[in-house]
Amino acid sequence: MDQYRPPLRDIKLVLEHIAGIDEIITYPGFEHVDEETISGALDEAGRFMAEVIAPTNRVGDTIGSRFADGSVTTPDEYKKAWSQYVDAGWNAVTGPLEYGGHGFPETVGFAVSEMFVTANLAFSLNAMLTGSAITLLRDHGSDDLRDLYLEKLVTAQWTGTMVLTEPQAGSDLGAVRSRAALNDDGSYRLNGSKIFITWGDHDLADNIIHLVLARLPDAPPGTKGISLFLVPKFLLDDGGGVGERNSIQTVSIEHKLGIHGSPTCVLSFEDATGYLIGEPHQGMRYMFSMMNQARREVGLEGLGIAERSYQLALSYAQERHQGRAVGTAKTETSPIVDHPDVRRMLMTMKAYIEAGRALLYDTAAAAEHSHRHPDEAAREDAAGRVALLTPVAKAWCTDVGVAMTSVGIQVHGGMGFIEETGAAQHYRDSRITPIYEGTNGIQAVDLVLRKLPMGNGTVIGSYLDEIAALDAELAAGSDERLLAIRAQLSESLDHLRQATSWLLDRDDPNDVLGGATPYLDLFGTVAGGYYLARLALAALANRADSWLDAKVDTAGFYATNILPRSAGLLAAATSGATTLFAIDTADMDAR
Repeated sequence: MDQYRPPLRDIKLVLEHIAGIDEIITYPGFEHVDEETISGALDEAGRFMAEVIAPTNRVGDTIGSRFADGSVTTPDEYKKAWSQYVDAGWNAVTGPLEYGGHGFPETVGFAVSEMFVTANLAFSLNAMLTGSAITLLRDHGSDDLRDLYLEKLVTAQWTGTMVLTEPQAGSDLGAVRSRAALNDDGSYRLNGSKIFITWGDHDLADNIIHLVLARLPDAPPGTKGISLFLVPKFLLDDGGGVGERNSIQTVSIEHKLGIHGSPTCVLSFEDATGYLIGEPHQGMRYMFSMMNQARREVGLEGLGIAERSYQLALSYAQERHQGRAVGTAKTETSPIVDHPDVRRMLMTMKAYIEAGRALLYDTAAAAEHSHRHPDEAAREDAAGRVALLTPVAKAWCTDVGVAMTSVGIQVHGGMGFIEETGAAQHYRDSRITPIYEGTNGIQAVDLVLRKLPMGNGTVIGSYLDEIAALDAELAAGSDERLLAIRAQLSESLDHLRQATSWLLDRDDPNDVLGGATPYLDLFGTVAGGYYLARLALAALANRADSWLDAKVDTAGFYATNILPRSAGLLAAATSGATTLFAIDTADMDAR
């Protein structure tokens, strides 16, 4: 059975020792929050996601969301679960108190999101985009727009979308052609077509609030000429309730490899009424506040789908008997979990998952510090950290998600290739995550071109120095298992330093671009070893707990089996671009 068991102890461990939740709750605005309340809320969230959301995962894949007569219909199980989600107030966990939210730290909301994503990735996207819309409207919307829309979004009575992509404008949003023109009443009329709109239409909420990129008549070319508009599916009546239908048509939904429960829509705006958010031509700047949050959430999807795949693979490995493990009587067969090669696969999944969780939660905590810390200098440092880590958290964790769901299929053997086991769904669902919210190649380019040079290299330098500083703690530890962790982490950190210096010193931008993806992989791999080493040290403070003690072994496995990849990644990241251009555009004709 593909059941979900929330990893609450792991989540709480990372919140305490990586995210530093004890410091976060001392910030102004969190006076009503304490660690006991957070722990209880997470326990209840885990129960809800396991009992209410997780059972909808399979039906979302097999039935999916369907399109007919210009509208989208979701599975009945989705409607019931969404209604319970709204009634229980889970969408409002981090929402502003003045708009119906519970005012918990965003880092706590991140933990709730992890459990939602793992329970049902496709379903969770609706809440994720709604959360991003809340952030954007809270930070950039006018008082009038916040008063009209924010509370309904916070409570998830209404949902939100990001409406960016057009047929000719995918990653290059500067090519957006949708148009907006001012009406006499101060509103705008929008015209254009948008594609790949996640949860762009559905029947779960009374209204859908689209955040749409479009150009004004006087817009300059490129991204500097894009404005942002709030365009509701239904206009509001005089009392602020749902009124007449806006001029937005759902043209179709896509037939996809995975996430079948999430309707990916083509939308047409035909003199649709919208409202300008912020200043004209500043839409990309505003949208990036939404997109950067969404990128961290997409990284969380990589973690969540890997966790779900791991749980299924572990359960199968314990039940499936095949062959005889060493020491087993000749008359007996062994569960495959007793075979070292299967153990290697399961430990690989476990180690990558725990490393990814720590990286993601550290990134989320940095975002919180950048907004909430009372000291301005500390906020600036945190802003640099979250800028540096966001592309890594998004790209590395989603690449890991795809790789680990593939390993999950391998653990099942032939049965993993059969849809009924559920292993294949996790692999199919995971494959979109390295693509949307900025492809992982784009994240790598962002990392090497924009993030490494920040502060003349001081931001990346400080992070690498932080990793190096852990060496003293590892050396002082009394557990001999720390010796291997220390030695390999030090060597891999040196590889990362060499690659960083090489990229920063290159004059040919093609060399930098050519090394971007292996460099990001190197960065994520070393960061993962660093976080697991920190968790190992935290675990050794309580040797009586065998569950905690196992964290030292996980860090040791990562150090000896995964960190050595850093040598090969260094070579790839610093190999230059010459060989990349060995592919001739006429190559197939020549063959």
